[in-house]
Amino acid sequence: MAKVKYYYDPKTLSYRKIEKGTRYKIRNTAIFLASSALMGALFYLVADNFINSPKEKRLHREVENMKIQYDILNGKMNQAVAVLEGLQKRDDDIYRVIFEAEPIPNTIRKAGFGGANRYKKLEGFDNSELIKETAQRMDQITKEIYVQSRSFDEIVDMAEDKTKLLAAIPAIQPVANKDLKRMASGFGLRVDPFTKARKMHNGMDFSAQIGTPVYATGDGKVIRADNRASGFGNHIRIDHGYGYTTVYAHLNEYNVRKGQKVKRGEIIGFVGNTGRSRGPHLHYEVWLNDDKLNPVNFYYGELSPEEFSTIIQMSSQPNQSFD
Repeated sequence: MAKVKYYYDPKTLSYRKIEKGTRYKIRNTAIFLASSALMGALFYLVADNFINSPKEKRLHREVENMKIQYDILNGKMNQAVAVLEGLQKRDDDIYRVIFEAEPIPNTIRKAGFGGANRYKKLEGFDNSELIKETAQRMDQITKEIYVQSRSFDEIVDMAEDKTKLLAAIPAIQPVANKDLKRMASGFGLRVDPFTKARKMHNGMDFSAQIGTPVYATGDGKVIRADNRASGFGNHIRIDHGYGYTTVYAHLNEYNVRKGQKVKRGEIIGFVGNTGRSRGPHLHYEVWLNDDKLNPVNFYYGELSPEEFSTIIQMSSQPNQSFD
């Protein structure tokens, strides 16, 4: 209930009740509304700046948690970069050196991304720089991993090819040491057993009994097994790939046929005395792209240093060849 107010009237010497008119009511209402609006504004400002709603508190926690997660993610990426750099260094300095391949240039490993701004959709947020930087690092690492993966694929291919090359290159004697009578003649100028003149001897002669096994000196494919080559009699030729071919001449008989694939150490024939020959022996040649090479340089697969030294000494003697 509103208070009743009075005022003293000196004319009547008495107190009279104050009557509140419309104007008074309007003024008081206006003052009340203005005060309420002012208090509401002040409350809003205080609440907006100093008091968070439950939803705002939840969002704030989520943002802080996101920052923590991004920090953790960047830490893991630092570790991934360190591991990746180690792989790249071993790739360039070890693996590619072994297989005689050029290292991958940094311009390829560290190449960026061209075109339009890939991270435009990440702009306009309070933490845009953090998010963009993390996305850029992730993309860069992903690309470097892809490049490294392709490099390892190449290394695997080179390793497989190297394995095939090592298996194909002639690397053993065609006649076992236990079956040899002697090293009859080596590579170089030798006395011809028929003309007695010195001429080039393009292979090595292994003296052994007729029927002694003859072995393929490397993996390959038999491209000839016949007696149609002048002076060679019954002979075999094996294509080892990579430009290498071996010849086995004056055989008594064959143990393979044309077109057959053979492995190093497989018996392909037997020592004989066919063709232009002065006694039972195997004439053995190694070709590289049609150039005749000294076979003695290809016996590293089974000889000890002492045995190899003996072979070198024996094959270097300027004696008479058997063919």
